[in-house]
Amino acid sequence: MAKRKVAVPLDAILASKEMVLVLGSGGVGKTTMSAAIALAAAVEQGGRVLVLTVDPARRLADALGVGALGNVATRVPDEAFAAAGVEPRGELWAAMLDTKAGWDELIRRHAPDAGVRDAVLSNPLYQNITSRFVHSHDYLAMEQLHDLHASGEYDLVVVDTPPSRNALSVLDAPARMREFFGSRLLRWLTVPYRSRLFTVASKPFYQVADRVLGSGFLRDIADFFVLFQAMEKGFVARAEEVEALLGDDRTTFLVVSTLETAPAHEAAYLARELLARDCDLGAIVANRVLPSALTRRGAATSAKRLGAAAADGSLVADVTAALDAAGPAADERVVHDVLTGVAGAFHDVALVAAREAERRAELAALAPQVIDVPTLDTDVNDLAALMTLVEHLRR
Repeated sequence: MAKRKVAVPLDAILASKEMVLVLGSGGVGKTTMSAAIALAAAVEQGGRVLVLTVDPARRLADALGVGALGNVATRVPDEAFAAAGVEPRGELWAAMLDTKAGWDELIRRHAPDAGVRDAVLSNPLYQNITSRFVHSHDYLAMEQLHDLHASGEYDLVVVDTPPSRNALSVLDAPARMREFFGSRLLRWLTVPYRSRLFTVASKPFYQVADRVLGSGFLRDIADFFVLFQAMEKGFVARAEEVEALLGDDRTTFLVVSTLETAPAHEAAYLARELLARDCDLGAIVANRVLPSALTRRGAATSAKRLGAAAADGSLVADVTAALDAAGPAADERVVHDVLTGVAGAFHDVALVAAREAERRAELAALAPQVIDVPTLDTDVNDLAALMTLVEHLRR
């Protein structure tokens, strides 16, 4: 297992890395946090920063105000920064992985000649098979990550990976592709073209299959994979390069989680897996964290005193008068109900906060640091709200 690192501020992490992969389970705010991390780098570090999402959800474009995202990167306009009152030192770009365009580009790159390239792209089964190819989205994400890094077009690339343990599929995708070319499945699919004896012996089987599946269905599959096998050298070489990039010192990983039970367990699992693979774990980001003041000694006593003061009526009158002075007239009965409700609910909220603190300690034992981000008062749907997240990330 890799040696645990010393905690480094987020700004220093972003300044020293070229690739940041953001992992985490679904529903923890990973896509939004990826955008905030990229925004932090563009604002504070300068240069050209790209945030790439491989999550099919399209929330990222809404938060950045760039409209629909696609395979071609889109720059966040200066007007969006101006509206948020931000003057970035660098440029922020965003893109979303396009599976279809990605596969077409892969075939063009790895085909040994124009004949194989055209034969694959025109194969009737090509689009159907590649769109359903196991973990194809993950492999394409790693291919695009490699291309972006090799191009030198961006100083930093932040990758929003698929949710939950699927994030590990992204890391394993290059190895899976390499293993596929040496697998029994590929040999079986291409046997009819490599063995005359097999073709003769299996003729009755193919006749039955043709009647059930349609004329030449299995042979079309074999034909496609024979063409695919011709590109083995290029695919395997690239897979090895991608694996090297994931373990490079210029690449780091951030795990995003809430401190609820299931997401926190997933975050711990991801952290352990990253350490076991000798990957650079920069930090765990704990999102929507309750205030630590809820667990402090004396907080429960204060809640009881609040409830008692609300019950005798004197505090209610004082609070109502203060609210009246600050704005529209307040209803004393409503004020009473709010104060007693807050006091009564404190125990439950404090219990949740205490359990969060325990889970945070468990995560802190795995990562060099845990960065706390509280629950915000509003939804994160623009650059201004993203900047609020940035301020919490940089503390």
